[in-house]
Amino acid sequence: MVSLRDFILGISPLSESAWQDINALFLPKQLRKGDYFITEGKTATQIGFISSGIVRAFAKGKNGQEYNKHLFTAPSFIGGYASLITGNINKINQEALTDCELLVADYNKLTALYDKHPDFERVARKLAELFFAAKEQREIELVMLSAEERYLLFRERMPGLEFEIPLYHIASYLGVSAVQLSRIRKSLAR
Repeated sequence: MVSLRDFILGISPLSESAWQDINALFLPKQLRKGDYFITEGKTATQIGFISSGIVRAFAKGKNGQEYNKHLFTAPSFIGGYASLITGNINKINQEALTDCELLVADYNKLTALYDKHPDFERVARKLAELFFAAKEQREIELVMLSAEERYLLFRERMPGLEFEIPLYHIASYLGVSAVQLSRIRKSLAR
């Protein structure tokens, strides 16, 4: 298990005083399978760090169908980023697919530390850059790779996850139907 401190230090160096101020803002929180960290229609105020567990971020279509946007595994930050940054209403949901251990902080209190600790602001900038690059890569993969190629990449990047969560969540994340994913898996098993 990667601690919050180790995760942050893996992004960029941080002074001890910055760490103390950051650490003071994060409080433990548990999510049980099926609990939500955030829901659509509200303004996001908190950011979470997953210590253990799996969380999905999803949007609902007009027909009520759910589209998995992201699958978060430990260690990772979660939250309604667009809502946190803009103050607008959140448009996604984040649901625990397993029991989860989190550390949660008020986003505004956390970002208020930027002026006091420029090294922490650097961490946040680098983290945002990593998120942006990963989002762009995922968008490219969704349009440029076949469903089978996306599934193989998923298995490489998130080994074993397909045995921890329902396959229909993985199918939604990959942009395929559950039936199509089943066919891909059968074909690869041969």
